[in-house]
Amino acid sequence: MRRYDLNMSETDTSTDLTAAHVRWDLESLLNGQTIDELLRAADTLADDLASARGQVAGFSSSQLAEYMTKSAKLQELLGRAGNYAQLKFSADTANPEHGALMQRVEERSTAVGTKLIFFELEWVAIEDEAADQVLSDPALDFCAHYLRSMRRYQPHVLNEDEEKVLTEKAVTGVNAWVRLFSELSSSITVDLPDAPGSTIEAALSRLADPNREVRAEAAQAVTDGLEPGLRTRAYVFNTIAADKATDDRLRNYPSWISARNLSNEASDASVQALIDAVVNRYDIARRWYKLKGDILGIDKLADYDRVASLAESTEVIGWDEGTRIVLDSYRSFSPEMADGAQRFIDEGWIDAPASPGKRPGAFCAYTVPEHHPYVFLNWTGKRRDVMTLAHELGHGLHAVWAQPKGIYHHFTPLTLAETASVFGETVTFERLLEMTHEPNERLALLAESVEGSIATVFRQVAMNRFEDSVHTTRRTEGELSVEKFGDLWAQSQRDLMGDAVEITDNYRSWWSYIPHFIGSPGYVYAYAYGQLLALSVYSRYQAKGETFIPQYLELLAAGGSLPPEELGRIVDCDLEDPSFWDAGLDLVEAQVTAAEEAARAAGRIS
Repeated sequence: MRRYDLNMSETDTSTDLTAAHVRWDLESLLNGQTIDELLRAADTLADDLASARGQVAGFSSSQLAEYMTKSAKLQELLGRAGNYAQLKFSADTANPEHGALMQRVEERSTAVGTKLIFFELEWVAIEDEAADQVLSDPALDFCAHYLRSMRRYQPHVLNEDEEKVLTEKAVTGVNAWVRLFSELSSSITVDLPDAPGSTIEAALSRLADPNREVRAEAAQAVTDGLEPGLRTRAYVFNTIAADKATDDRLRNYPSWISARNLSNEASDASVQALIDAVVNRYDIARRWYKLKGDILGIDKLADYDRVASLAESTEVIGWDEGTRIVLDSYRSFSPEMADGAQRFIDEGWIDAPASPGKRPGAFCAYTVPEHHPYVFLNWTGKRRDVMTLAHELGHGLHAVWAQPKGIYHHFTPLTLAETASVFGETVTFERLLEMTHEPNERLALLAESVEGSIATVFRQVAMNRFEDSVHTTRRTEGELSVEKFGDLWAQSQRDLMGDAVEITDNYRSWWSYIPHFIGSPGYVYAYAYGQLLALSVYSRYQAKGETFIPQYLELLAAGGSLPPEELGRIVDCDLEDPSFWDAGLDLVEAQVTAAEEAARAAGRIS
């Protein structure tokens, strides 16, 4: 990778470094219609579908297929409107018009959805034998897994009047709190010594700086930036947790995580097995942090040292160079996938620059199968951004490959949703490693790979443990104070890092900008699941070579049309084997061993 010594004008260089010119075009998502036209068409179609009330139990397979085909069109209409509004808001949460549009779409979509609540209730009430008989007809293959999965919720559904009340109240209840948190977190500014008013993404990127003083200053600035509004964000989290406790009680879920597990098509026991396996191997993370301290010459790392670069110089990477690296990496695996990724870049499917008012983080929005997905980034010109691009393009290609499955099977369970993204990162990393020969640069790359695994497996499980403690404490002791949130966060991090890393007082508030806790309670363990699965999938690729590629593409094309266990079998992974997670963790440990060897080869440790 190159540093910026190119013959560019200052404006061109700045634009490429910040990716300021990389903005998505959302208008095609509306399909030549206005938001109101989409919503009116959905409302009309919902009235037509509502005429089936009381008849679902008597549907023949052809009648059910006709209903589900119409319902798919309804979901497309709402999906186009909803994604357009949500993506506009994500890119600029400070614009009141975007917030108002998102709220209007949500309110009208909810009104449409309440007309059709009867369908799920009538469908899950059908006897198993009768449902299986109807679903055996190939005419329903386009929605069969979706309908089978819906029936798993039978113990947790309420009567229709109760479901309507909960659905309609969510607009001004939990959904409103999620939006408020997005606006609060997007408005956080960080006054860096040389860049006051920076985004939190820009500040966090400095934690990778090789200079410890720069890292310490950035960490202090982040803590200072998080202080205003901290009590309000804590109140939002408290409210979300209390709302979830009420919902879980009414729906008879045995634990705070059970609803998430059910949506992931995973049992509580299997998820706990994953979490226990990772917690029992926390020593891998501690071993890495101790090694890193030795390399950096620091007796004990502080929390702000965790992601410090081991490179001997700070490297800045422009958008053009970053995209070339990712595309070359994808092409080394599959030209077909590289061509697919190129479309995201060429056709305005990416919003890249970190800008004021933009929500933090990165994601891929699948939108609807009839349209293409979009990738959302906060590009800061760091090497880590290249890996994030590779990650999100993996999601995007997964979405594109699964489009033929249609709206019902387009999405995978969250437990498999990270497979393609982590695989894309790994392909990119391996390509970079092939291109890097200087010992210190190879060490820096290996360190980034290890830290990616540590962050995705161990750190996300530690976040799950934090969430578990928050929801449990909220249910048993009542509202949590800011201080209590800090205690639980610090404890979850100490449990992970042991005596290898000092958890400073400043770090106690850093839970408060993470959106997953608010918008997707229980989500984070899916990252660990996906990382370990993706590492296993990549090891199959290493063993089998090019003959594995068709299997991998078959997995992507399957979308969510099969249960996770069956999807895993496509790529020779047995997700029902209790030892599967330990095998994946062994691969992470092997990465640490490789980094130790590289550190010795580079003369950084004895």
